[in-house]
Amino acid sequence: MPESDNHMDPTILTQLVSVKMPFGKYKDVLLCDLPVSYLEWFYAKGFPPGKLGMQLATIYEIKMNGLTHLLRPLRK
Repeated sequence: MPESDNHMDPTILTQLVSVKMPFGKYKDVLLCDLPVSYLEWFYAKGFPPGKLGMQLATIYEIKMNGLTHLLRPLRK
């Protein structure tokens, strides 16, 4: 794996607490506040392409691994 693939974008965590879902049932809900059931649905069906898909996959992994406490200091 190339070295650049090993590094996560350092702004992703701040984006998870500031970016809102742009469409669907949870439109205008912060990504970090999306319910696990919605994220599980995306996981099963496939996350959307691009940046939003990466953000949703990241918040899914954070929630599934019990790491939401890491986002608390970033919330405004």
